[in-house]
Amino acid sequence: MPARQPFTVLCQLLARPAHLDRADLHLHSTFSDGTYTPAELVDLARRCGLAALALTDHDTLEGVDAARVAARGSELEIITGVEISCADQGREMHLLAYFVHPEAGQLHQALERLCAERRQRFAEMLARLRTVGVTIEMEDLPRAVHVLGRRHLAELLVQQGKAGSVREAFQRWLHDGGRVAVPKVLLPLEEALHAVCDAGGVSSWAHPSARCTLRDLQRLQEAGLTAVETEYPTHRASRTQQLRAWARSLGLAITGGSDCHGPGEPRRSVGACTISRTELEALRARVP
Repeated sequence: MPARQPFTVLCQLLARPAHLDRADLHLHSTFSDGTYTPAELVDLARRCGLAALALTDHDTLEGVDAARVAARGSELEIITGVEISCADQGREMHLLAYFVHPEAGQLHQALERLCAERRQRFAEMLARLRTVGVTIEMEDLPRAVHVLGRRHLAELLVQQGKAGSVREAFQRWLHDGGRVAVPKVLLPLEEALHAVCDAGGVSSWAHPSARCTLRDLQRLQEAGLTAVETEYPTHRASRTQQLRAWARSLGLAITGGSDCHGPGEPRRSVGACTISRTELEALRARVP
């Protein structure tokens, strides 16, 4: 086979998508609170040249099979993932889990419990709405939704003319402490970390807040945390660098992703925030 000419090689390199060999490990679909279906996320990931994506719907793995089906015949890797709603020291925090076995007992049971409690919470919020004279018809709720939350209820209020916008629905009824809001049930962090490990996966602290300190990371690592999400749309460059430095000092892997929930926010579009293939392989190497 004749050697390729330098100009030909250069043209091929320039034609490669900018995100080739990168991975977006934080995406949501219609199975939780996203507006893209798993197939649409896969299509967008392929269009921008991603090497891998992780579907990390809230408290459910139900959309992963649909993503895998959509990715058949392509080089795009679909990583099994989920974003778990946890409680740590009296505060809500989110744990990203990757490479887990969906049918693993502890994790499967924990996620099913969270989903059931979310459905019960949703029903209670509907009942509270009725006490203030607002009745919602459920036929407008998308069938694929497996995890129900306040945003779904806010969107129904808008669709049925009860509120002018999602923001108004939250301001009037659904904000924390509002007349209709019901607190979310959270999984104790230690239980979530144990369940992820039992499922053969690795865990990452999702979008750590400004309150996150090196000591916090060390404490969570001692409890079983594998990685920290350093690449995130709202992180300043200085914060990203700080989190990366802390991860290196502790020997934690890093993760990153767009946290895409749908169109409308360019900085949260599929592939807008990624990690490299080398960083992905470093995370994969932590799988028990």
